[in-house]
Amino acid sequence: MIPARYAASRFPAKLMQDLSGKPVILRTYEATVKTQLFDEVYVVTDSDIIYKTVAASGGKAIMSVKEHDCGSDRIAEAVIDMDVDIIVNVQGDEPFTDEKSLRKLIQTFKEDDEKRVDLASLMVHITDEDEINNPNTVKVIIDKFDFALYFSRSPIPYPRDKSVDVKYYKHKGIYAFRKEALLDFYRLPMLTLEASEKLEQLRYLEYGKRIKMVETNVQGIEIDTPEDLKRAQQQWK
Repeated sequence: MIPARYAASRFPAKLMQDLSGKPVILRTYEATVKTQLFDEVYVVTDSDIIYKTVAASGGKAIMSVKEHDCGSDRIAEAVIDMDVDIIVNVQGDEPFTDEKSLRKLIQTFKEDDEKRVDLASLMVHITDEDEINNPNTVKVIIDKFDFALYFSRSPIPYPRDKSVDVKYYKHKGIYAFRKEALLDFYRLPMLTLEASEKLEQLRYLEYGKRIKMVETNVQGIEIDTPEDLKRAQQQWK
């Protein structure tokens, strides 16, 4: 599932911006299909323009019935009557989504015989101080079993003792959910941590869901700004 809002606070209509001859959302859809990892791939959107663009190219799209504040809610509405076990959320602004990272994410559930994992997500090791301190870069800290302890826009952990060799991880907003965990999220109200940080993944933690983090070395490019789009265009060439 690829949730796709037309509006965006930092870069309006970013998913319909041109990326070497095709809109960003179409590049993301095609990259996801190309992995050949999924039974079905859908774009789930609130936009007639995005819906018609995907459909006109031969892709599959679902129009949201309700207004939604986040991608998880949009996807939950779309899959509520589908006979599925695992749903993967690929962000619409990541046209460089790669097969290897998604395969590692899916493998988490194949190895989870005891069903201890409610959802899984990707993280990337980062070392650049500007990125670590940038509130637009969401950081995650994990326990010794790679389960998420917390996500924040602030640097976590805070480096009070700079002699400690701490690794910082950037959270990549690609998720794989068990259907029941996703529907629980959809039915539960937002709590204070999610409201404060404006990070939907905190709702899962606040309600006791277990998020398994999977490390990848693929940074990719998330298109949040016009500058990101320029970098994406250069990399595509």
